[in-house]
Amino acid sequence: MNSTHRKPLPGTDLDWFDARAAVETLHPGSWNGLPYSSRVFAENIVRRAEPAKIAAYLGQLVERKRDLDFPWFPARVVCHDILGQTALVDLAGLRDAIAEQGGDPAQVNPVVPVQLIVDHSLAVEFDGNDPQAFAKNRAVEDRRNNDRFHFIDWTKHAFRNVDVIPPGNGIMHQINLERMSPVVGTSEGVAYPDTCVGTDSHTPHVDALGVIAIGVGGLEAENVMLGRASWMRLPDIIGVELTGKPQPGITATDIVLALTEFLRKQKVVGAFLEFRGEGAAALTLGDRATISNMAPEYGATAAMFFIDDNTLDYLRLTGRGDAQVALVENYAKTAGLWADTLKDVQYERTLAFDLSTVERTLAGPSNPHARLPVNELQSRGVADETKLQAGRDEEAQGLMPDGAVIIAAITSCTNTSNPRNVIAAGLIARNANRAGLLRKPWVKSSLAPGSKAVALYLEEAGLKSELEQLGFGIVAFACTTCNGMSGALDPRIQQEIIERDLYAVAVLSGNRNFDGRIHPYAKQAFLASPPLVVAYAIAGTVRFDIEKDALGHRADGTPVLLKDIWPSDAEIDAIVKSAVKPEQFNAVYDPMFRRHGDDGVRVDPLYAWRPQSTYIRRPPYWEGALAGERTLRGLRPLAVLGDNITTDHLSPSNAILLDSAAGEYLAKMGLPEEDFNSYATHRGDHLTAQRATFANPKTTNEMAVIDGAVKQGSLARVEPDGKVLRMWEAIETYMDRGQPLIIIAGADYGQGSSRDWAAKGVRLAGVEAIVAEGFERIHRTNLIGMGVLPLEFQPGTDRKTLAIDGTETYDVIGTRTPRATLTLVIHRRNGETVEVPVTCRLDSDEEVSIYEAGGVLQRFAQDFLSSNKAVA
Repeated sequence: MNSTHRKPLPGTDLDWFDARAAVETLHPGSWNGLPYSSRVFAENIVRRAEPAKIAAYLGQLVERKRDLDFPWFPARVVCHDILGQTALVDLAGLRDAIAEQGGDPAQVNPVVPVQLIVDHSLAVEFDGNDPQAFAKNRAVEDRRNNDRFHFIDWTKHAFRNVDVIPPGNGIMHQINLERMSPVVGTSEGVAYPDTCVGTDSHTPHVDALGVIAIGVGGLEAENVMLGRASWMRLPDIIGVELTGKPQPGITATDIVLALTEFLRKQKVVGAFLEFRGEGAAALTLGDRATISNMAPEYGATAAMFFIDDNTLDYLRLTGRGDAQVALVENYAKTAGLWADTLKDVQYERTLAFDLSTVERTLAGPSNPHARLPVNELQSRGVADETKLQAGRDEEAQGLMPDGAVIIAAITSCTNTSNPRNVIAAGLIARNANRAGLLRKPWVKSSLAPGSKAVALYLEEAGLKSELEQLGFGIVAFACTTCNGMSGALDPRIQQEIIERDLYAVAVLSGNRNFDGRIHPYAKQAFLASPPLVVAYAIAGTVRFDIEKDALGHRADGTPVLLKDIWPSDAEIDAIVKSAVKPEQFNAVYDPMFRRHGDDGVRVDPLYAWRPQSTYIRRPPYWEGALAGERTLRGLRPLAVLGDNITTDHLSPSNAILLDSAAGEYLAKMGLPEEDFNSYATHRGDHLTAQRATFANPKTTNEMAVIDGAVKQGSLARVEPDGKVLRMWEAIETYMDRGQPLIIIAGADYGQGSSRDWAAKGVRLAGVEAIVAEGFERIHRTNLIGMGVLPLEFQPGTDRKTLAIDGTETYDVIGTRTPRATLTLVIHRRNGETVEVPVTCRLDSDEEVSIYEAGGVLQRFAQDFLSSNKAVA
């Protein structure tokens, strides 16, 4: 920690680092124009960077240059159990590799505090109509995940700096927002801005508090855990001026779905956004968090709000102590992070969005940025009159209508961390109950809050029982339906969907609705606010005009419309004010975070791997082909893909079916089908997880041509044979041949969750390079972390202009330096050779170093062993 610019923080016994003084000394008059994010980065540089390089790093921030990497040292790493567990499996495997080379495995530990929350393992097998759903779902979770939980329990004793919050307590982002983030941290007598990285793309949730928190892949998180800086070029920092105020009845969900569409169109991928203006100042912290949470859906790296009185009010509401609230206010005002000190900030680009233009809306049916105003369902063909009448006729015959809502889930930290949204759902349920309305019998409904505090304030408001009466009882405090953990359907419902080939859908208050994600038998999914989820459970179909059609009839025969049961903003706000209290958050979080000291448990520093486990297996990253050199010669395409390939295509997270490659493997391993669990839960076992590579049935590999047409599914064409096989069988064929592979793709490759297995799976298959028109940030860094080379077509060139059909072989020529132009040599089957310039998307010297070492873990092992030899 540098001593330069260290000063006493007025009114405290703490010190702070005066980044303003450092900046003004070097660049007089520049501080007031610096964005919020740059000020936080400047403090981090002044406090943590090599003294001799501070001036150069600060110059990048002030002069808005992007020709030099600067280091960022996040204060914390937060993980959910899926990626957190796989990261720790990697570290356990790294310990084995270190031990085999004569090193001390016990010395391999996270250097940065790691908080792991077990929140991604529960499936909604029992829905919200079952009073015992929570206990039953937890019992199933424990049974299915015994191997995983055994390993996680070992990690908290085997590794230093690892805290574990056990299952059944909430979602990592909501817990981070409501308690884990101090906003201003302290260490060794110094106060500083809280910062963190998280192994989930929705880590920006706490950006709403003014905390720079970004989602990273598991591999990048491992890099930070092991004490390395997260190196970056200055991101594009964009101001988003929010004006106006929302119309009556408009929720934060409506706002964020409208913003997501708007910001995607404005091309903010990879940017840091800073929301400001009168509209931003008027938003509650819960509303801000809803907007920040969905940063990955509009492609941004961060979605920042400034620290102000609303921030302090929220800290008080969620039970942070008076001393901590006072520290946040004092530090923010002293260090130039308080909203009033940021009025003169200058941005390279500013966008404007009028909150008063937002309508009641859905997103779907396939992407979170595909905004669908509810008043346009008819014009978009979702609910035209012919389909409406057909649905009524089917329902009159006792059948499920085409367009049936088979899953209605109030789920995800996106909305359940916002008391206004949850209270609104409770009020619409109360009003529906009073009108005699019922949930349709084919709808699997559930309420899965991200925090136990939600249950307490719903109880206080008298609304928990109202939701239960309508079938929205609490099934979990975890990430469920939004993550594809929606559980099994009633077999009779499932059979009817299959036999009648119904268009069945899900409606959920989450942030992801990619095809095939939510449930194998929900052909598509729509995102909605919690009160709209309740309304669609009553309607039972999306072939329905939710604004105009009757949801049902009262006892006297009068129709009940949505407007009749929708609560007023005044009533929502009054109940939030009276029912949501600090003592509820203290009752939940004080015991959760109370430190009990050393429990005396001692474990071996090397994990005793269970050979028959399909959940936890020693990783293979130092063995076989992965230990060899990547030649980048003679590469054959595994897949030729279009635009918007998501990490759900690359490595799905939903339930494993028996007829899938992973399902067949698990059956051979003796696992009963009812306990196959999800792809996500098996990512600690590479033998299961490999079989998930491109396992999404909605994948379209342009090489999979059958009878003259491209066939959708988990398919690949083996060359030079020309035979179309299931993807896993093609991968096995190429692995047996030792054939290095390449993937060719369109724009926005790797959208979605920060899923390291989307990179691990292709690397284990033998993929050495991916050439795309563009990459999403997190997935690109995961590819590098696994030693896969990301290459970008230059403007005007793509797979179509090059007439790529998958019969070619490829070489990559050139020296790999940051963003260098390399040559992609295409060898066509007819003997023709084409040379195509491509951009090397190793964007920094740090990324080049990681790639050349073969990946994050390989580089760390090399450095660890070298430093130990030097000491010896």
